[in-house]
Amino acid sequence: MKIPAPLLRILLLSGALLLCAPRFFPQTSSGPPDDVAEQASKFATLWGTIEQHYVEPVDPDHAIFDGGIRGMLSALDPFCAFLDHDQFELLKQQARGEALGFGSILYVSPGKVVILQTAEGSPSGRAGLGPGDDIVEINGQRVARLDFQSLVDLLKSSRSHPVRLGVIHPGRVVAEDFDLNPAEVALPSVDKTFLWSPGIAYLHVSSFEGKTPQEIAGALDRLDAPQLKGLLLDLRDNHGGMVDAAVGAASLFLQPDALVLTTRGRAMPEKVYRTSLPPHRYDLPIVMLVNGNTASAAEVLAAALQEHDRALIGGEPTYGKGVVQSVMELSEQTGLALTAGQYFTPSGRSIQRPLAGTALTFASLDQAALPKEKTAKDAGPGATAARAFHTDDGRPVTSGGGITPDVAIPGPALDPWLAFLNQRGYLTGYAEEYLSTHGKVAESFEPPPEMLENFRASLERNHVRVPEEYWSKDQDYLRLRLKVELTNLVFGLARGDELETKGDPQAQQAASLFTRISQLLKGR
Repeated sequence: MKIPAPLLRILLLSGALLLCAPRFFPQTSSGPPDDVAEQASKFATLWGTIEQHYVEPVDPDHAIFDGGIRGMLSALDPFCAFLDHDQFELLKQQARGEALGFGSILYVSPGKVVILQTAEGSPSGRAGLGPGDDIVEINGQRVARLDFQSLVDLLKSSRSHPVRLGVIHPGRVVAEDFDLNPAEVALPSVDKTFLWSPGIAYLHVSSFEGKTPQEIAGALDRLDAPQLKGLLLDLRDNHGGMVDAAVGAASLFLQPDALVLTTRGRAMPEKVYRTSLPPHRYDLPIVMLVNGNTASAAEVLAAALQEHDRALIGGEPTYGKGVVQSVMELSEQTGLALTAGQYFTPSGRSIQRPLAGTALTFASLDQAALPKEKTAKDAGPGATAARAFHTDDGRPVTSGGGITPDVAIPGPALDPWLAFLNQRGYLTGYAEEYLSTHGKVAESFEPPPEMLENFRASLERNHVRVPEEYWSKDQDYLRLRLKVELTNLVFGLARGDELETKGDPQAQQAASLFTRISQLLKGR
């Protein structure tokens, strides 16, 4: 999951690992074939020599797990991975849509931890913690004395143990102690939901987990689905997750029994995924927003809705991850994520981008995209057959890696100075200062002109140079960011996210496409 640049957001004491189609298999008990046994013997001989003669004692876990196994997997493709105990447990938690933690989203900067949001029913929520609370002490360690990395390490190390927090509520100066015990906390995959405009719903899906289809349906129903005239479905920065969840999401918008994808691999039987008949289907027009961080299961949904002419895709070309990981449990509660096959869209294209120097090359992807009999018939020796791909209504779609949007919409690019301000947390820090001297702001608050000048003075007091060439052209962005940061601290992250998204030029352009959907989705 990509961390947004304007804020470093950390789900307190939890983590995630995202894989496409995590299919769990038990460790096999059958004996290895002779050639595998022979290679294992060579490895054992090499390890014995290293262990006996290396200048210093060798930690076998580090040498074999971190060195031998991970090195072997890295020679295959970048998606294969060895999962140690903690990583494997996090993956299983993610498949359930849960994580062990306290249920807070934090803003973290050197010497500073501020709560932006707490999940209802979580340990943090039950303790009464909320937006704007300043965590000043963690298990007796003063936050103000820690650098950024030490602070992050402290949060991570405490994620699965009881913790005592010293917290200063907004408007107070004395810290109050809270003793929290970690618990399984639900991690919503539909993390932003609101009405973009009357009749137009906006949903951001951050990942695809087992409960994602139900979350999408629930969000639409809360927004009064029968009265909606359109859905802006944002899959930007969605790295994927479970393919079954993407198929379930497709079932909400496509006709029953529609083809979503096909998976094939050397050692796995071909499997065809089709839509089911969900309790509710939603026929409203859809504009889907994607970018270069939209990957795997998110691309499955994007391709299915595009090729069935069900959604207009806007944004930037997607990542291009079209492989299936089988997750196998090993001994000592570890796991192995191994690329076992590829998936193909309804029209038959592979969206895996070719990776030179790996098993996922141009040739292997081109060959895999065709059934054997068609490849043999249409492709000569050493050549592969070119294919054209189309949607149901005849619109051409591209192959060769990722999903190409129907309408290209470039993403916003921050200049180096704005990126610096965001990374260092100066905007959030100033918002805190402003609230401490002016009190809470109203939801309708708009930053007055003098606020920007005061922010500039605050930067200069902190010895931050303000380049004139950036200051003059960044006024609108700074005004929006300050309003968002104040809203985060006073009204919570959900309201701040809504303001930030509605001020996003890429999202604004995507929302403007609803009047042209029928024209742009016409077959040629």
